[in-house]
Amino acid sequence: MSQRGVDVTKPYERLNREQIELVHRTSLDLLENPGILCYNQECVTMLEKAGAKVKATREGEHDAWWVSIPEKIIKQALDTAPSKVVLGARDPENKIVMEAEGTRVHFGTGSETNYWLEIEAETFVSKIDGREEVFPVMKKNRGNLEYLCRSAHLSEQLENLDFFLRNVNVQDSDITGENKDVNMFFAALNHTTKPIVSGISSLDQLEKVIDMAELIAGGKEELLKNPLITFITSVIKSPLQVVDETAEKLMAISRKNLPVIISTSPQGGSTAPIEEFGMMAQVNAEVLAGIAINQLSNPGAPVIYGAVPVRARMDDLHDMYGVPEFCHYNIDCAQMARYYQVPCYSTAGVADAKIPGVQAAVEKMFTYTSVPSSAPDLVHYAFGLLDKTQTFSPEQAVLENHQIGMVKALYAGSKIEPQDADRIKSMIGEVMASPYKLYARYARKMLRRGEIFPGFPFEGDSEDQDHTLLVAHEKMKELEQVEPKYLPEDVCKSIFEKIPGLLPRLNPYSK
Repeated sequence: MSQRGVDVTKPYERLNREQIELVHRTSLDLLENPGILCYNQECVTMLEKAGAKVKATREGEHDAWWVSIPEKIIKQALDTAPSKVVLGARDPENKIVMEAEGTRVHFGTGSETNYWLEIEAETFVSKIDGREEVFPVMKKNRGNLEYLCRSAHLSEQLENLDFFLRNVNVQDSDITGENKDVNMFFAALNHTTKPIVSGISSLDQLEKVIDMAELIAGGKEELLKNPLITFITSVIKSPLQVVDETAEKLMAISRKNLPVIISTSPQGGSTAPIEEFGMMAQVNAEVLAGIAINQLSNPGAPVIYGAVPVRARMDDLHDMYGVPEFCHYNIDCAQMARYYQVPCYSTAGVADAKIPGVQAAVEKMFTYTSVPSSAPDLVHYAFGLLDKTQTFSPEQAVLENHQIGMVKALYAGSKIEPQDADRIKSMIGEVMASPYKLYARYARKMLRRGEIFPGFPFEGDSEDQDHTLLVAHEKMKELEQVEPKYLPEDVCKSIFEKIPGLLPRLNPYSK
C-alpha cells in the first residue's frame, strides 16, 4: 500500500505541557459543572447509568436534561477509544491509516456547499484600442447531483487530495429526505476510489447506506476491515448542548463499529469565547463529551477527535477563517488529540473570499502552511472552498492541488544523510573543474526523478493580465475528460436491485 499524505517529522507544539493539562482540567471541570444540556433521553439514560448526575429541565417546548459528567466517564472513554483508525477505500492504495502518535497529514475536501461556481472563458474587446482579451466569467449555480458527481470525479484526478468529503449539497427536485443519503453516497462511491467521509441527514437511511457499502466491499466483515465510508456527526451544538437527532445517529453509527468523527464547530465570539484559552476549554469539552457517548455506545468503536473551531467577524458575526486565531484554535486541537491518543480531524484551506483571486490565495496558503505543522491526521475544507463554506469552485480545487503539493514538499523531512557526503563533495569538485561552473545537469536529473518541486504550472503568457484562473480552467476541463473509475457493472446492478431510493439516472450502465 502506498503512503498518502505527508509526514511532518517534527510537529509544531504551540502549547506546552502545563498548558495542555490546564486545558484538559478546565474541560473536565466544565463537563461536571455546568455539565452538558442533552436533548436525547436514551443518551441521558446511558450517561446516568455510567455515573453521571442528571437533572430534568425544559428548554422551550422540549424536554431536556442537565448532565454532569464526572472525570471517570471521560477517562474510561479515552481508555477504550482506539489510537489507530483506518479510513478504507475502493482502491486499497488509497487507504488512510491514522495513528494517534503518528505525524502523517492527509488533505481532503469539504463541506457541503450550496453553490457551484461555474467559470467560462469569454472574449472581450477593449474600447480603448480594440484589442481582444479573454477573461473568466463566473456564475453561481445551486448544487445538484451532477455537480457532486463531477466534484468526486475531479477529486479522483487530484494527486494531492487524499480523501473525499462530500462537498456539494444536492438540491435536485427529485431528491427528498427519504432518498438523499443513498443517492449522495452512491454518487461519491461511484466516482472516486478514495476514502469517503460524510454526514448523514436521516437516521432512517443509515442501514441502506451501510448495505450499499457492504455490497461494494464484499460483505459485512469486509467492510469492517476496509471501511469505505466514514461518518461525521455534529452531535454537539455549541455551547455544550447535545442535539437529540444527532445523538441518535452517533449512537447508531458507533454500534455499527464504523469510523465516526466527533465534529464540533464553536464560533469564537458568539457560541464560544474568542480568547484562545476559553475556546480550547469549550471545544475540547465538547469533543470529549462526544467521544464519551461514542464509547459508551460501543467500547472500542473507531472514533476521531474532530474540531472545526472558527472565529466570528466582529461586524456581522459570520464565520471568519483567514485569521491567525483560526489557526491557533486548530493547532491546539491537534495537540489535545495527540495528548488523548485519539486520531485528529482538523481544518484548513477555507477562504473568506467569494471568488478565486489574490485574497483567496493568501487566506488559503496562510492556513495551509500553519495548521498542518501540528500534524493532525486529516485536514478537511482543503480544496475549492470559497465564501466561507458556501461555494465550491473546481478551478480553485485544481489550483489548490498544486498549492497543497507545495505544502507537502515544505513539510517533507530533510534528506541530509551521512552516506551522501562523498557524492556531494564529488559533484561539487566536478563542477569546479568544469569550464561553466554550473550544476544544471544535476538539477535536471533530480527534477526528472521528482526529487525537487517543479515550477508553478498555471502561468499565462500575457505580460499585462493574470491568466492563472483561465489556465486552471483549461486544466480542470482536461481532467474532467478522464474516463471515470465507475463501480463494476455487476456491483452497480446489485446495488440498484437491493437499495431502494436510488435514482436510475445515476446508474452509468443504463445510459
